Amino acid sequence: MSETALATPEFSAAGRPAGRLRRRNWPAIIAWAVVLLILVLLPLYLPPGLLSAGQYVMVGAVGAIGLTLVFGQAGQLSLAHAFFLLVGGTAYSVLAGETTQAGAERIVGFGWPPLLALIGAVVITALFGLAFAPVAGRLKGIYLGIASLALVYIGFYLGRALPALTGGASSGRNPEPFSLFGFPFTNEGDIALFGVPLRQPERLWYLFLVVLVIGYLLAAGAMRGRVGRAWRAVRDHEAAAAAMGVNVLRAKAVAFAVSAAYAGLAGVLLVLWYGLLKPDESEFGNYGLNTSIAFLAMVLIGGLGSIPGAVAGALIVWGSQQILTLFAADLGLGTALSGFSPTVISLYVYGLAVIAVVLFEPGGLAAIGRNTVAALRGRRRSDMDSSGASGRRSAPPGKDGK
Repeated sequence: MSETALATPEFSAAGRPAGRLRRRNWPAIIAWAVVLLILVLLPLYLPPGLLSAGQYVMVGAVGAIGLTLVFGQAGQLSLAHAFFLLVGGTAYSVLAGETTQAGAERIVGFGWPPLLALIGAVVITALFGLAFAPVAGRLKGIYLGIASLALVYIGFYLGRALPALTGGASSGRNPEPFSLFGFPFTNEGDIALFGVPLRQPERLWYLFLVVLVIGYLLAAGAMRGRVGRAWRAVRDHEAAAAAMGVNVLRAKAVAFAVSAAYAGLAGVLLVLWYGLLKPDESEFGNYGLNTSIAFLAMVLIGGLGSIPGAVAGALIVWGSQQILTLFAADLGLGTALSGFSPTVISLYVYGLAVIAVVLFEPGGLAAIGRNTVAALRGRRRSDMDSSGASGRRSAPPGKDGK
């Protein structure tokens, strides 16, 4: 390598020196570390009800990350997320469960270790997403959305038609509790952290948090890599992407497979959260059209293609539902607002949020955050420039009087 090359600074894509860019990222790294520390300490102080609400939000965040990859990054509208949730939950229940006899019905199970069953459920769901890739490769926009929506109704039919796998729509089946190398995520055993007993709500909180962090980091890495660049090229202009050497059909197939894998992982967490797999539209069956629309609202509110935005969208959409349910009596729901359940009110809440985003900030919460940070940096830079200019004006003259 020549001396000129050694002396030339390494520049980022934005045109700034890479070292300078890394130094500027330290505030963001510190902020994320503080947020993670708070999330680790929260189970020691929150009551079980709020812990359960937080777990539900994390389930939604995992699924929303998968949808923002296929929709926001690859530009493929998918309304099949509820179907992939059902596939993931069913696959885990079958792989980890034992074969039992429920009345006249034989419930099938393979008795795999829970961790292996979780991985298997994610792989199976990804294969289902890959099987839908030929359809996704030939349709666009609303036509692709309608085609993917058909999977939700197919899932409902199969859930009822295959009670040996799902337990049927009437009773469902109980999934095997999760355990990791012999450590149960239940109330078994006496474990404490800083003097606080860790029961099932606290243990599931940490499990869901670890899964969310891993899913977040993997998605962020995919977005920064070649796969993410291929997705964005296909989203922006398929013909131009093909001219640049991107295999459009393969990029779409990978996007659907990855999105389905995230939804399947969320489906596993969902059955662990409920403690029940039930393929219907009751409170235990988040596998209908409303769930697919809720995930779509998450990524729209958070900002298409933004992973932090997907997490924030899950907090608003599913978090509002859980908070309204927890504090329904305190808020007078069912009395002053007779006929409006917390679930219905939450639909109005995030429905209005979607309308506000579409009208005032199509980039969602992610764009609002970026604009706020840019404004603060611009104000700080202008303050530094003004203070520097003031310092130059007040500097003592030299010997020549200038």
